[in-house]
Amino acid sequence: MTISIAGTASYLPERWMTAAEIAAASAIPEEVITERFGLRGKHIAAPDEHVSDMSATVGARVLEETGTDPADVDAVVYFGSTWKDHPVWHAAPRIAQLLGTNRAFALELDYVSCGTPVALRVCRALMLAEPRLTKVLAVAASRESSLLDYANKRSRFAFGFGDGAAAVLLTREGGVADILETEMITDGSFADQVRVPAGGSAEPTGHATIRAGRHMLDVADPSAMKEGLDKVSLPNFLQVAEGALKRSGYALHDIAQLCVLHMKRSMHEGLLSVLGVPLDHAPYLDDTGHMSGVDSLLSLDRASRAGRLKPGDIALLLAAGTGYTWAATTVRWTG
Repeated sequence: MTISIAGTASYLPERWMTAAEIAAASAIPEEVITERFGLRGKHIAAPDEHVSDMSATVGARVLEETGTDPADVDAVVYFGSTWKDHPVWHAAPRIAQLLGTNRAFALELDYVSCGTPVALRVCRALMLAEPRLTKVLAVAASRESSLLDYANKRSRFAFGFGDGAAAVLLTREGGVADILETEMITDGSFADQVRVPAGGSAEPTGHATIRAGRHMLDVADPSAMKEGLDKVSLPNFLQVAEGALKRSGYALHDIAQLCVLHMKRSMHEGLLSVLGVPLDHAPYLDDTGHMSGVDSLLSLDRASRAGRLKPGDIALLLAAGTGYTWAATTVRWTG
């Protein structure tokens, strides 16, 4: 049984924060932002535009473009940023309500920046396990730009975080691509490195934590995280890429399109070198920055709309999320 992609869509907020603005806010030279961070700019959500709103916008877009009646959707799955409209809150039911998918049940995946491959794995497995499910809509959004304290140099790796959304409609009725296998690796030794320190049970919200900026993204030990990730990131990216492809019956040389999350430019180029993928087969998201679990799905949507995929082509969706989990999903283009 094959689970297919009926269509994809993406959404970016209207406001674009330029590299010059990021430089001014962070006191980092603009050329460092553009060259090392690999960022020409990023989109910023409006004050009243939350992840549920962006998810509903992009979900409605893919339903319209695929000619799908919202009443025919069996499940709505949210896999975007864990920082949502409200804390301790389930976004998926509100997204389903906004979309009018009144027959669908709601499911939420808490998987940060590796969200797209993980969501495709979970949704595909769900549909394979329950043949009665014919259409599953997976949506993601991020507005983690609001969690940035540009004065906190420990969190400078996150200064490229931007806002946006993407959606994919899965079907068992045929579509533009088949979802094949996924491979994942988790290294929990990085679990405590990146987080918003306050707001959970370990550090409940209080006036002191708010005043101290403890509700913004922080990195416990940037040097230790960098040293540790420098040793394992490329090998783990390679392992999940090879694993997802091999289990699908393919190899690295079969990659026609690499849809990878945004990372600093040197890391992006190093990864492509390790995988043997030409630069022009892996578009660089230097106009969006990093958007939690959105990136690789947005990249696939862009590749589709640009006509860069033809029947039989293999696209590899590759991502990693703090915690730390590396994940890859193989997709075979069909139409």
